[in-house]
Amino acid sequence: MNKSILFSLFVFQTLFLAGQEQLFTRQDTLRGSITPEREWWDLTYYHLDIKIDPDRKYISGKNTIHYEVLKKHDVIQIDLQPPLKIEKVLQDGRKLEVKSEGNAHFITLSKAQKKGKHNSIEVYYSGNPREAVRAPWDGGISWKKDSNGNHFVASSCQGLGASIWWPNKDHMYDEVDSLLISVNVPKNLINVSNGRLREVEEHDDHTKTFHWFVSNPINNYGVNVNIGDYVHFGEKYEGEKGTLDMDYYVLRDNLEKAKKQFKDVPKMMKAFEHWFGPYPFYEDSFKLVEVPYLGMEHQSSVTYGNKYLNGYLGNDLSGSGWGMKFDFIIIHEAGHEWFANNITYKDAADMWIHEGFTAYSENLFLDYYYGKKAASEYVIGTRRNIQNDKPIIGTYNVNHEGSSDMYYKGANMLHTLRQLLEDDEKWRSILRGLNKSFYHQTVTTKQIEDYISTATQIDLTEFFNQYLRTTKIPTLEYSFSEGKLRYRYTNIIEKFDMPVRIFIDDETKWIRPNAAWQTIDLKGNELRVDPNFYIHIKSLP
Repeated sequence: MNKSILFSLFVFQTLFLAGQEQLFTRQDTLRGSITPEREWWDLTYYHLDIKIDPDRKYISGKNTIHYEVLKKHDVIQIDLQPPLKIEKVLQDGRKLEVKSEGNAHFITLSKAQKKGKHNSIEVYYSGNPREAVRAPWDGGISWKKDSNGNHFVASSCQGLGASIWWPNKDHMYDEVDSLLISVNVPKNLINVSNGRLREVEEHDDHTKTFHWFVSNPINNYGVNVNIGDYVHFGEKYEGEKGTLDMDYYVLRDNLEKAKKQFKDVPKMMKAFEHWFGPYPFYEDSFKLVEVPYLGMEHQSSVTYGNKYLNGYLGNDLSGSGWGMKFDFIIIHEAGHEWFANNITYKDAADMWIHEGFTAYSENLFLDYYYGKKAASEYVIGTRRNIQNDKPIIGTYNVNHEGSSDMYYKGANMLHTLRQLLEDDEKWRSILRGLNKSFYHQTVTTKQIEDYISTATQIDLTEFFNQYLRTTKIPTLEYSFSEGKLRYRYTNIIEKFDMPVRIFIDDETKWIRPNAAWQTIDLKGNELRVDPNFYIHIKSLP
């Protein structure tokens, strides 16, 4: 059998064994797998050079894709989603044959691909890209206008894929090392993208081209374009790695509101550098850019649409009151600079690495400024948003995310883990260590689990299996009378025996329940189970 057939059989077997709750297509496999046409080359550099015509909702241009040959092969997979079309592909000026299969395009290379060599192809494309339906959750391009009638345009494509608006290697495992984004727009507008602005060219056809350069590795969905009648202000932040440029681009009419609301940004940076370590992209600066949707974690170009309100569009997602102490989008989306953009999942099934840690960053922000009690009340309050509909981890190799519980179930899992350590400085060192050890890397859940287990010196196998791979929430059943405490866990996987902290009157005790009933003698009148542990509690007569 050839490699393609073996690969297809492997994918079929994987999906069959995963169960038949959801059926996946070949397009899911081509999107979500490291196919033979992807694995033989390593992405090194993009130059995305495009013209965006807001009047026609049209994109045209090319992406020059540079790569290193890892082993001999003559077919390369590039992804681009309809209705956009590849017009032609060139290598060394020679036009190449392209065979398309839905969103995947297989390009036959005419010259020999020798291991260790660096080559490039130019992919020319054009069309009317998918318009975002409900950005950022159902993304694409948002073609809007501001209150003055000026075009207000932005991209968002997490999950859906960056190939919804530009041709690329659309799989998270291989990040480009650096990137130049050249965007041509009408002369009265400004384009803001990732990294630093190198140059603005003015043209005779009443357009301008903005050239933005990203010097750090970046994932595909982190690349963005934002076009509007922007005004700019900024500040210098003295951080752990020196002076960080912090730039803000907002619509002209919102300048004064932004100057007030964006005071949360340096506060965010101070708290997160404390907990997570240095901001990962000093070379590319930090930007906050207003967009016509809620917001997204685009690397060094974080987008904002929270209407200059505290909370989530003016609401506290925790119901605790603490969610109104900060602008949710500034804190959450900027938190992704550490967990999503610095540490990035290899497979969409592991998206909890992005969302669980970043949802948890919200209560760490509160912890830094308002203390542990405020932080605990907030994260405990977010449990009301947990559905336990399906596991947090999705199905591998088919671009399949797990449950949306990855946000707040993930955050409460991490909050519980902090309790087990009883050492906040050690916990902080683990969070910082993750960002240092996996700096600018793509990772798997196993790598994160192994790192934390080693750092804590606790075997966390059952802990992670319980919370990440099932919908079961441990239930602590207990009865307490006449000085005897009887207790056990139900709704758990085999061998789950997580310790839990309890309070007898004013005294702190630890117990280690498992599936079997246990009985111990305890003196006291009132027993309380620490609510910081994400478990259900059932008091029996």
